[in-house]
Amino acid sequence: MEPPSRTSRTSHGCWTCRLRRKKCDEQRPVCDTCAALCITCHYGDKKPEWMDGGTRQEKMIEQLKREVKQNAPYRRFERPHVSGDKVFNTGSGERLAGPQNMMPEPKQNGRDRSKESHVSPSQGTSCFHLDRSSVVGRSDSILTTFYLQSVLPFLFPFYRPPIARGGTAWILELMIRSPVVRQATLCQGCFFFCLAQGTDSRQVICDTVFSQVREAFQSLEIAIQAMGGSDIIQNPQGAVQIMASIVQMLHFEVAALTFENCGAHLNAALALFGQLFDRSAIVEPVGLRAHFNAFMDRLGPSSYIPPAEHILIPSAEQDAFYFTTALLLFDDVIASTTLQKRPRLYQYHQSLLKSTEGCEPIINLEEVIGCQNTTMLQIGEIAVLDEWKRECQNAVNLDIIELASRATPIKNALEGQIMSLESEPSKGCNPSGNLLDFLAPNDGVSSSRRLVTLVWTRAALLYLLVVVSGWQPASDEVRYHVGQIIDLLANKLPPSTLPRSMVWPFCIAGCLAEPAQRDEIRRMVEALQPSIVFSTARKALQVMENVWHRKEEDAYQDFSACFKAHGDMVLLV
Repeated sequence: MEPPSRTSRTSHGCWTCRLRRKKCDEQRPVCDTCAALCITCHYGDKKPEWMDGGTRQEKMIEQLKREVKQNAPYRRFERPHVSGDKVFNTGSGERLAGPQNMMPEPKQNGRDRSKESHVSPSQGTSCFHLDRSSVVGRSDSILTTFYLQSVLPFLFPFYRPPIARGGTAWILELMIRSPVVRQATLCQGCFFFCLAQGTDSRQVICDTVFSQVREAFQSLEIAIQAMGGSDIIQNPQGAVQIMASIVQMLHFEVAALTFENCGAHLNAALALFGQLFDRSAIVEPVGLRAHFNAFMDRLGPSSYIPPAEHILIPSAEQDAFYFTTALLLFDDVIASTTLQKRPRLYQYHQSLLKSTEGCEPIINLEEVIGCQNTTMLQIGEIAVLDEWKRECQNAVNLDIIELASRATPIKNALEGQIMSLESEPSKGCNPSGNLLDFLAPNDGVSSSRRLVTLVWTRAALLYLLVVVSGWQPASDEVRYHVGQIIDLLANKLPPSTLPRSMVWPFCIAGCLAEPAQRDEIRRMVEALQPSIVFSTARKALQVMENVWHRKEEDAYQDFSACFKAHGDMVLLV
């Protein structure tokens, strides 16, 4: 941000330009000077309280400087024309792969969307700047609302952040100010909205959405390239916006489109997380937990809700990083069971997912995916054990006694978790008397989390039994846990929880299911309609069918072989 120039000072423009001592063209609701820099344009007849000539004014100057630096990539944002397939580089060796065989995106209703009207809050308040080359029009407003109300709860049924902490407003805020987040979100909303309207030609929908997905990843590539590797730690807000978009698009692709690129996109997100988190460690080298907290502080500051300025709400980037980190930890663990390798984020498990010295874990996976941290930590440990076993087998020095010794604490932890979950009473809706408790949606999601974790824990135990003892579907212990999982999924849990939260444990149990149980499993998947939005569950059924049709002499020896038989990464998230 260049030093203020007294010669260009304005006394009639927006308060941002007055503070920066710049000439203002007095356009409303966003002046051209603020629009060019992609910074917040404060305007109104009443002088803001922070314009006090003292400490608060200095803080606002620093905040505007951060905005100028943060939004630098988007000032260089242009929509390119790219034909054919495209592979995108994240600047760290990882790549974003665009969907193949996709058609160019058609104009919407023959309009030039760049000329649609600008939506802004009322005068006298600050507004989030919208890039004039990519403004929010009527159709985008509808798709955004539809995404927040319907698509987000479908893709992440257990993610219900309390409104007292801002709820899902962070997504709306980032959509308004970030082209990459906006494009990634709108293509998802468009896809589901068209399906919900009962459009006759699903192929037309798929072709159009594939085109939009391609454009979304082109936007991500441009933002990454504009930022550059050295700028990532200097512009953490922008990097978090990109990482959140990649992870959201990854889950959308897996849910409704294809598994073809999920490996490349997961690698890109993990690489970006590593660049952010590892570089922040250089600044604050006092432990991973402290690194995370220090990085979260850099994504602030948190904001106050007027007029009660004691109500502190996390910044949009803080919420985005928390949500994205939870999903990355989860995705990474599930990918490790396919790849037969330890999770790439394994070094962060203890500091982010485990309680320490009476402190709650930094990341609570149950709030995002419905499964408690303890179970996911053990699945990560089993993946580590599986990798060790495979390395020993390759070196022809596997010690069965040591394998059992390493497995015992994991098994004890899982069995203890099962006992605890089964003895825990079901939690119903019990409002505390707080108005927010009464306003919260009561759809049974919170009360089903215990059963969801129980399903995951039993599946984790099956995973461990196969790693230690091999493929033994006729074992009494295996048959018992398979039966319990199928019963929970078929009779105890709402059908909506299967497709978006428990496909991995469903597949683990299904691969080991007895012939008499297989028709029930098929019926559970066939009941998920329309099939186009339940790609993960149907991919899991393909894996199971492949296992069921194998001859006994060609039977699989582990779950990794079951997944790898399909030729690509089967990321059941």
